[in-house]
Parts: sequence; structure tokens; C-alpha cells
Amino acid sequence: MAVKGQTITLFLMDEDVSGRIKCTIAGWTGVVYKIPRKDLDSCKDRSHLKQSGVYFLFGNNDQTDEKVIYIGQAGARKNGEGLLNRLQEHKRNPEKDYWTEAVAITTTDDTFGATEISYLENRFRNLALEANRYVVKNGNDPSQGHISEEKESELEKFISYVKVVLGTLGYKAFVPVDENKEKQQKIEETGEEEPLLFLKTTKASATGRTTSDGFVVLKNSSLALNPTKSCPKPIKVLREKYADRVDSKGMLLEDTLFSSPSAAAGFVTYASANGLIMWTNETGKTLKDVESE
Repeated sequence: MAVKGQTITLFLMDEDVSGRIKCTIAGWTGVVYKIPRKDLDSCKDRSHLKQSGVYFLFGNNDQTDEKVIYIGQAGARKNGEGLLNRLQEHKRNPEKDYWTEAVAITTTDDTFGATEISYLENRFRNLALEANRYVVKNGNDPSQGHISEEKESELEKFISYVKVVLGTLGYKAFVPVDENKEKQQKIEETGEEEPLLFLKTTKASATGRTTSDGFVVLKNSSLALNPTKSCPKPIKVLREKYADRVDSKGMLLEDTLFSSPSAAAGFVTYASANGLIMWTNETGKTLKDVESE
């Protein structure tokens, strides 16, 4: 069966890949704008941004260098202001000086009402928390509201399109760290096993897998409790960074993404480690050999 494709249009509004971008998908009523914080004032002529919708503020925590996201909604106002006006309010708020880019989402036919944007805000917040890639800055859990099952199905399809566009723009805020889970479920239905990678020493026993973003160490892996004398400083920093994900017995409490197999192996062993050699498949073949096949 032929692979189904999807056409996404990215319009560089300033002829600059780092500037404002308008995103649409063929056959979809949604429209997405990626707007650098510094370019908000240049969007005053955009009628879509005067409508109701949801938005995301993306940035970094200066102290921890963690990625952060704020998820909000904006209703159209009597004065003709909607999304853009709400974003400008955030720009003026000193408590939200962490964000550098905004993504605004609405529809080409201005069909979002209060019920729709409340549902979307709630779902996107929960998806971001579940994905665990960004620190979610929302203080409160927004109400999902009451919608019919028909409307829920419609909005869930809308969300799936938004996730595609955001991924295309480089944001994986709503994709689980272990992005192979969905594939794993499909494989389990067919009775096949998905290959995993294992690392075992006298002080640690972990399971992981490679992903398009790096290497994920899976929940319930057992980690070394103390660093070796020669443990590199970057590994110590990683263990400090994710200290709240490891219990007193060294058990990893949630899937955790690393930039490379070696960083993951070092995190597990609390030591300098060559991940290409230390991670092996179920037959004992090293990751290095697996990748060279």
C-alpha cells in the first residue's frame, strides 16, 4: 500500500527562516503563526490574529537551561482584538520574560468559540505534561468545559494537525520522550517484539532505545547510586538535573531523554561511559555493531 503523504505550506512572512512563519495544511481549516517575540508589533495587520484561538509561549529557563512552555487561550473581544492582543499583554508582563517565540493557532473561517478554545487549552496543557519535554509554566489546570462527543472528535482531529505543524516547526512539546510507545503498541498487537537496548553492570541495570531526538532511558531502570572517582562533571550535572526522577534506591521514575547513547550510559552508571559499546541488544550485540549492519 502506498504511503500517505501530507502537504504543509510554510510561508516565510519576512523571507527569513528565523522570522514570522504562517503554516497551513491542505484540506485543513486551521492556521498557525510562529512569531518571534520581537516581531509581535509587525502582526497588527493580520486578521487571523484578531480572532479567538490558543497559543503557546516557548522559551528557556536561564538558570537550568530547561525548555519551557506556557499554554493559553484568547477570545475575540468587542474591540476586535484577540490572539495578538493577548500575546502583547504577555510581552508587557515582567513575570513572563522567559519566552522568545509564540505560536498562535486559530482557524481560517473564525469558528472557535469559548467552548472550543477551553477544550484545546486543557488538552494541550495535559499533552505537554504527559510528553514531559518542556517545563509547563501554567499555574492552574484550565477547565475542559462540556462538549458533545461529536465536537470532541472534531477537536481531537484538529489537535493531531497542530502536532504535525509544530513538529515541522521544530517543536515536539506534545510528543512523548519515548516516541516509540505508539509503535510498540502496534507491534504488540501483531505479536512481534520491538528491539530494546540493555545496559548491565554490577551496580546498574537499564533499558533504553534510540529515537530521532537522541537516546531514551526507560522508566524502572536501576541506576548506580554513587559516582565513580573519575566520573566526569557533565555526568554529575545530569544526575543533579534529574535528581527528582530517581528514588532513594536508584530506580528511574520516568522515561528520560539524553542527547546520545554515551550520555545515557554515563547517567545510568554514574561514570564515564561509551554508550556504543555498553548498550547491547537482546542477543548481546553492541549498539555500535547494530548501527554498522
